[in-house]
Amino acid sequence: MRSRDFLRHSRGLMVGLGVLAGVVLSGCAAPRGVGDMGVVIERASGSVEVVETTGRSVLARVEGLGDLSHASVVYSRDGRFAFVFGRDGGLSKVDLLTGSLAGRVMQAGNSIGGAISQDGRLVAVANYQPGGVRIFDTETLTQVADIPAVGADGRTSKVVGLEDSTGQKFVFSLFDSDEIWIADLNDPVKPVITKFTNIGSKPYDALISPDGRHYIAGLFGEDGFALLDLWHPEAGVKRILDHYGRGEKRTAVHKMPHLEGWGMTEDLVFLPAMGRHEVLIVDRVTWKEVGRVPVVGQPVFVMAQPDGRQIWVNFAHPDNGHVQVIDVPSRKVVKTLDPGPAVMHMEFTPRGEHVWLSVRDADRVDVYHTTTFERIAMLSATKPSGIFFTVRAHKIGL
Repeated sequence: MRSRDFLRHSRGLMVGLGVLAGVVLSGCAAPRGVGDMGVVIERASGSVEVVETTGRSVLARVEGLGDLSHASVVYSRDGRFAFVFGRDGGLSKVDLLTGSLAGRVMQAGNSIGGAISQDGRLVAVANYQPGGVRIFDTETLTQVADIPAVGADGRTSKVVGLEDSTGQKFVFSLFDSDEIWIADLNDPVKPVITKFTNIGSKPYDALISPDGRHYIAGLFGEDGFALLDLWHPEAGVKRILDHYGRGEKRTAVHKMPHLEGWGMTEDLVFLPAMGRHEVLIVDRVTWKEVGRVPVVGQPVFVMAQPDGRQIWVNFAHPDNGHVQVIDVPSRKVVKTLDPGPAVMHMEFTPRGEHVWLSVRDADRVDVYHTTTFERIAMLSATKPSGIFFTVRAHKIGL
């Protein structure tokens, strides 16, 4: 082709593409990414709000997700799909870009949460009834594995603290049998299970460190936590903080603390003390207690900002109208906020400039600036609880 003809052809092609692009954009909304999106659980109505954090707005409401009274969420590898674990045993797949329900299966009678595999191909659900873990294909929601939680005592146990780790593995605890299991899903059809028994009385929840190395289960039946080093599982489960609260009168537990909030900084772990008005500080190298921070009530979520400078804490009833902020260097409470009745959950924007709070009994989500502590936005929501942003898609254990 001669150069003059080539230039004429190229100009025509570019004009044609420009016209086509104009038609596409005029006929539908411009394409967008999902990096600033997330969902808010509306627990009373079985629905979720699809939100975006740049303009702090609600984009869509997706209904028909069943009982969301203890719902949690994980994300697909690309952040487009939210997998919602309902208390009624429902596993729902929500498409954030279309604001629609992309799939749903009733996989059990009572569920408590779940996790997604390292490669994003498998989603695992922790079940109370029947006890155990069920594994599903993330594309089709077809079940690929079933792991009954039958403990060493022969009883079927409720499963709690299900976390994803590296090496295509899941880690979880058996509440009734006092065990921790590692499930290797490199061959989903034949999971390889490693079991640890007598880890402590009634593990109620767990967290995994951001690098996937350390799994920590809280114990409801006694003081302390159970620690498993996944780099060296042959060393077995180690008991840590088994002295905290010893000799003191135990108070009533108004709400179980949630450990999967990640109160981890570079050197320290901040943990909610069971039934006490304290946040425990633990050294991440020695796993020994190095301090406590008195707080206004029984802590539920103890969550570190993305930069690790501050820890935000919410509380069980009757103190659940408060939120307190702990300064990590000084290890002191530097701010107490009173957003409204029943602050259920907190979630930081990806870089931590804002934090979103669900104020359940005010039917509202509040957005606070993490430097000035000023409330900068309010969004209407029906009995909101968990808030989950797509940044979780690229983090272990969230």
